[in-house]
Amino acid sequence: MATDLRGNGGSNCKYKCDTAANTLQWIKAIADFIKPYSFLINAPVVNFFKDRLWEAVDEEWMECLRKEPVENLLLIPSGVVQENWPESLKKFIRTSKSLAFQREQADLQMVLPGWCMASLNTVLSQGMNQKKKHEVEVLSAIISLIASDLESSAIVDVGAGQGYLAQVLSFHYKHSVLAIDACSHHGNVTSARSARIKKYYLAQIRKAGFYRLEAENLRLPKAMTFHVLSVDALKSLANMSLEDDHVEKPSTTGDDQKKINQQESKCLTLCNSDQEPSLVLAGLHACGDLSVIMLRTFVECKEVKAVINIGCCYNLLTEYGSNNKGIQNGFPMSFGVKSSSLSLGKSGRDLACQSAERWRNLEKEGGLHNFELHAFRAAFQMTWLQLAHPLGVKERHCAVKRKGRVQYPRSVVKISLRHHNQV
Repeated sequence: MATDLRGNGGSNCKYKCDTAANTLQWIKAIADFIKPYSFLINAPVVNFFKDRLWEAVDEEWMECLRKEPVENLLLIPSGVVQENWPESLKKFIRTSKSLAFQREQADLQMVLPGWCMASLNTVLSQGMNQKKKHEVEVLSAIISLIASDLESSAIVDVGAGQGYLAQVLSFHYKHSVLAIDACSHHGNVTSARSARIKKYYLAQIRKAGFYRLEAENLRLPKAMTFHVLSVDALKSLANMSLEDDHVEKPSTTGDDQKKINQQESKCLTLCNSDQEPSLVLAGLHACGDLSVIMLRTFVECKEVKAVINIGCCYNLLTEYGSNNKGIQNGFPMSFGVKSSSLSLGKSGRDLACQSAERWRNLEKEGGLHNFELHAFRAAFQMTWLQLAHPLGVKERHCAVKRKGRVQYPRSVVKISLRHHNQV
């Protein structure tokens, strides 16, 4: 018999984040729970086999899990336990489930009264797959509603990519939008795509006979190439006038970064002088530290009235105590997490990106395939190390990546060739 903790929604989680005190209590409970298992969290999956880490796991647990079918093992991340398992193992799984942030789907009509999602036409949705189209449709409607309620002067799309979200907000919802992305190619694609969309809308306006009136209200998102590395840089960009078509587009060089900082005090206001500027920061799949920078900008910049962001790639967050000197790290953000002395590391952050549902939805064949891949990678790496050790290669200099790729420094190649010639 199995017990599934997923179906009870949030009833199994005794923690809340409705107040600062409750949030800190939740953070401390998570930190206390995972610290004893740091030897597993901080190790790459391959090392579980290579370094025999199973020997540090409770023997009773291992003896029980060895006998379990793959189908039951795949359900563990979702909180499913078997009645015949040791009580300590069941308690561990139940506790981990109770500490997890609930991923229940929100009723947007209840959360945002007046919210209405519009279906995108073929011109605006060109190039999007179904997943991207759905994301842009939902998020653009949310952003537009909030921006309109705040009477926002402009929306800054951070990490805009090819400009899908920015273009829907501009052309469909009639907002002023600044699309920022670190990749110059994305900026060029955004501008070219916006020009094609504008051409389509102008043709539609001509057919309707309202060319003068509607053409003046047609807005294109302003595309800007810039690598946002700090709150100050984002604040400077956010304060730039979107009404000025001659704003210099900065690149990613240090000199241009200084120019942006110098321009902050000279920027034109985004709205009338008798109205306080109101900006909205938005992002769809804002990567790594970019989400953190957006939140910090919201806290520090009074002109930013709202942040609507769907983050991603949390494994790319910079972490306090790493080799990122002189920058404000992405993790941890809060004083509460810092006070808990919680450290994740690269492997821990990679693990945090894994979805419990992904494992739950795997069938037996898919689960076995995943386990076998890790086992074969571990065996390959151990064999590679045995071959490379006589050549003076240190363990930290080589690792087996996905699809069997071996990573090692160029000097190893020279040593290997020299060894081959001597033989």
